[in-house]
Amino acid sequence: MGMAAAAAAPSTSRLLHPHHTTSASKRHNQHQQQRLRYAPNPSPLALRRRLSPPAGAALLPDRVTPFSYGADDESDDHPREECGLVGVVGHPDASSLCYLGLQKLQHRGEEGAGIVAAGGDGKLKSVTGLGLVADVFGDPSRLASLPGPAAIGHVRYSTAGAAASLRNVQPFLAGYRFGQVAVAHNGNLVNYQALRSKLEARGSIFNTTSDTEVILHLISTSLSRPLLARICDACERLAGAYSLLFLTADKLFAVRDPHGFRPLVLGRLPNGAVAFASETCALDLIDAAYEREVEPGEVVMVDRRDMSVSSACLVPRLPRRACVFEHIYFSLPNSVVFSHDVHERRTAFGRALAEESPAPGADVVIPVPDSGFYAALGFSRESGLEFQQGLIRWHYSGRSFIQPTQAIRDLAVKLKLAPVRGVIRGKSVVVVDDSLVRGTTSSKIVRLLRDAGAREVHMRIASPPVVGSCLYGIDTPSDGELISNRMDLEGVRREIGSDSLAFLSLDKLHGIYGEEAGDYCDACFSRKYPVLPTLPEPAAEFDEE
Repeated sequence: MGMAAAAAAPSTSRLLHPHHTTSASKRHNQHQQQRLRYAPNPSPLALRRRLSPPAGAALLPDRVTPFSYGADDESDDHPREECGLVGVVGHPDASSLCYLGLQKLQHRGEEGAGIVAAGGDGKLKSVTGLGLVADVFGDPSRLASLPGPAAIGHVRYSTAGAAASLRNVQPFLAGYRFGQVAVAHNGNLVNYQALRSKLEARGSIFNTTSDTEVILHLISTSLSRPLLARICDACERLAGAYSLLFLTADKLFAVRDPHGFRPLVLGRLPNGAVAFASETCALDLIDAAYEREVEPGEVVMVDRRDMSVSSACLVPRLPRRACVFEHIYFSLPNSVVFSHDVHERRTAFGRALAEESPAPGADVVIPVPDSGFYAALGFSRESGLEFQQGLIRWHYSGRSFIQPTQAIRDLAVKLKLAPVRGVIRGKSVVVVDDSLVRGTTSSKIVRLLRDAGAREVHMRIASPPVVGSCLYGIDTPSDGELISNRMDLEGVRREIGSDSLAFLSLDKLHGIYGEEAGDYCDACFSRKYPVLPTLPEPAAEFDEE
């Protein structure tokens, strides 16, 4: 790929001044000049006022096939978040801080990890690998090979792109006529196939199967200058979910899609260094004070030469659609995501669930560890039932799907989730989980509890039934694999074998968020998709402006 993205420094003026190269580039840069105005550290409220009120959502067409679920781990059928991002600029140990931050975000991706650092010599260096962060960087020489005051890091599960392929592990690093650029991406582009088809028709050659590579091609083909304008040009063509970190020899850019599907936050270290991360828990670990979200539709640029921070509105006037599953399951409970404490949201879900669907005659409430803990605590507090840790999760057993027979796989499930018999024996047990996707985990838990002597098992799910696949960066099963899409409530209850089953209703979920409810994407529950996929048009050309 003949990459060509600009690493030139932006003008010190408040407007991006065009470099007059060709009539086409002049036209592009005049558009950028009118659109982008620097505003140092704008307030979140000021940025929100640039966005239009929420618009109506659309239903997903039947012909669109979402992502495959990938390798099947029968001990855990939760959806999978597909990426986590960390970036640090202005610290001599930037790559080591990224490494620590990625460790804290390991739950967001376990298939691969990587870090790109900008050294004092102006060159970007990359280390990527398959596996957990500690495995990829287990050899100390790998981190030692990434010196410099700026770095970005990435952990991944796959949605778009083959799962276990080293070439798809990010950050991606490309060299081109203006220097080098690295990019790390959390999200999923719903027009990826259409964009790739058009780019290939114009001669682009792709080295990966990841949608992230499209972004680099769009930057390289943009006629705008400087790099900030090229990034904005590229993002104008993207549809779907993207939180992005870009790194050059002297700058770090943080970008969030105009709907704000995926989280991205900004913090500062004690020495004044700037840090970005998918969740605040990563900032906490590296002693970075959380300042604010990167707002939907915002691009933040940090120049490491003078540590100046500037911001621009990327693509205005789109309704906010933050992923509600970040609060339900993905994010760690000690994180602040979308300006809410995650553990408080989950506790509220559990309280609402107990209010809406109590379990009369039950003796004890237990969570499905680990993500069901705070919902179960909320259920206990609202219902007055005793809270106990009745299931213990073992974190070191590996994936159960690699076992050779079903009987051995069932034993592997018991290794991962073990009942505490003294808590369960002879009791009517309320089991609270954050979500129910395929039903495989729930059915095994019910059997485990009955085998441990539970008199009754009542399943309570602290989210609505999942009836639609995600298009915006979550690895979920196809619609046909979603048990609540195939069966009614009673059918699901019979399938998992519980004495009763209840979900948090969508109305109750909306009620918890109040006036903010319209700011969240709940397409997996409602099938109302804010952005629909764009299907490829073979041999199509980009329109010239």
